[in-house]
Amino acid sequence: MLPSDTALRVAVLIPCYNEELSIAEVVKGFGAALPNAVLYVYDNNSSDNTVAKAKEAGALVYSERMQGKGHVVRRMFSDIEADYYVLVDGDATYEAEAAPRMLKKAASEGLDMVNGARVTDREAAYRRGHILGNKVLTGLVMSIFGRRMTDMLSGYRVFSRRFVKSFPVTSAGFEIETELTVHALELNMPLAEEPTRYVERLAGSVSKLRTYHDGFRILKTILSLIQREKPLLFYFVLSLVFAIAGFCIGIGVITDYMETGLVPRLPSAVLATGLELLAGLCLLCGIVLNATKHARQEVKRLFYLSYPIRILS
Repeated sequence: MLPSDTALRVAVLIPCYNEELSIAEVVKGFGAALPNAVLYVYDNNSSDNTVAKAKEAGALVYSERMQGKGHVVRRMFSDIEADYYVLVDGDATYEAEAAPRMLKKAASEGLDMVNGARVTDREAAYRRGHILGNKVLTGLVMSIFGRRMTDMLSGYRVFSRRFVKSFPVTSAGFEIETELTVHALELNMPLAEEPTRYVERLAGSVSKLRTYHDGFRILKTILSLIQREKPLLFYFVLSLVFAIAGFCIGIGVITDYMETGLVPRLPSAVLATGLELLAGLCLLCGIVLNATKHARQEVKRLFYLSYPIRILS
């Protein structure tokens, strides 16, 4: 546990949608683990007794009408002022006892994000396909933005104030975890992971994550972030694809012309030329957008650095 005389303002942020079976346990668990923290539950149009249960357990309860976890996180990050923020799902699958360790690591080492890497020996903790999907998506992001995490889709994290206030949330749903990760990696923020116990949901509790639908949304978000944050790589790959396709179509036309002096396959010649022009335009777009990206990244980093960070001695 953090020393009580540190005077750190800690906020526990719990986004919720229909979690009446588990929310009281989450609030009480984190209240016991972090007795000096303020616990906030943001309800996202629940149709059950989530709000009443959260209030009874002692949390401050607010609401966000726009449906989706990303919208809730955006609202919480905008509304709440603290030195450190603990973000955790309200489904009682994460270990509250890990919060003091994660918070102490962040505060003592000056980290902007500590990710709760999930560790479990319970087969029921993950739904079918989730482990493979997490590894594939995490591996894709880490290979492009830097291998500094092992569990990108964890819903359990600790953030510094300067992370939270410099984070431009654009996601609407469960792809928010991907966006949080890329924000830290792109600005080269100091971060770490802490192993945390992960368990299955309580009996009768249902996950809101739709395996394939949300998986594709996360993949779409990754591609969008690559296009936005790594434009030279993104457009170079597109340029290469168009260039190879144009070459494959045009090689026959060139061979015919060299042998006969004629262009008998005019449509192929036009298509090959168009593809090579597209390849050149994509490469040019990548170069221009890469310069723009660097200027935008400098502004983001200056804004990020404008917020001081509290470090324990």
